Amino acid sequence: MTLDYYRIFYYVAQYQSFSKAAEILGNNQPNLSRCMNLLESELGCKLLVRTNRGVSLTPEGERLFSHVAIANEQLMLGEQEILKDKSLESGLVTIGASETALRLFLLNKLELFHHNYPHVRLQISNHSTPQAIRALSHGTVDFSVVTTPIDIKKPLHRTSLLSFREILIGGSSYAAIASRMQSLHDLSEVPFISLGAGTGTRELYSQYFLSHHLVFSPDMEASTTDQILPMVAHNLGIGFYPEALASEPIARGEVLPIRLVEPIPEREICLIRDTSRPESIAARKLMEYLQRDT
Repeated sequence: MTLDYYRIFYYVAQYQSFSKAAEILGNNQPNLSRCMNLLESELGCKLLVRTNRGVSLTPEGERLFSHVAIANEQLMLGEQEILKDKSLESGLVTIGASETALRLFLLNKLELFHHNYPHVRLQISNHSTPQAIRALSHGTVDFSVVTTPIDIKKPLHRTSLLSFREILIGGSSYAAIASRMQSLHDLSEVPFISLGAGTGTRELYSQYFLSHHLVFSPDMEASTTDQILPMVAHNLGIGFYPEALASEPIARGEVLPIRLVEPIPEREICLIRDTSRPESIAARKLMEYLQRDT
């Protein structure tokens, strides 16, 4: 039996009128009457009784209506939720983000998105790049925004969002080193501060030093990029730090840029999504925002 018959039955019973039900459903009374006759024939019992005042329910009709009403109301609630999601009046987007990607790029985009769609909830998990990619692979986030280097395989897909560079910085105790151009070989005896093993940043600089026949062995490890700046400012060593984030501390004289002969590799902030999984309307809209130029 088609669900349309039960939907018609719901409105006829709800308003006790074929004419009112036809008006709401955008149909005509003869067609609705025919459908109800077919439903009664299929069920083998009378459901509706026509009276001078409209329509009343038989005892069998009352029992059926109690179930149909619940089902129809749940369907309507489902429709309302979908329509809200479509208009972005609700929804939840979960994001796995590396710290540098969050600070250099993602926060500004999220501010704009939240301003335009304040009812969409945003849940951000701060991860290292490998952790954020694993979270996406395990289905615990909708997508990830991370920094290179990145090692992914299908069905994961990468979209470049922003290029950035890091610079080498030191505290006031390293003013003499900062006063002239340096090579990596010149700095072999200088203590370095870096993120720990298992991060994309650590892998990048390990490869960078190796390409110049050197081993990158930091003397101190920071848990987050944010920790590198104060450690450098307190002269615990020198370290690589995003240029855009270092500009203000440099202007204030808190740290000094150290120029290197060897070009530091350019990095990228990337959007990583799982093409094998369907994405919500809100998640797709936010990803559109991330890929806009402004």
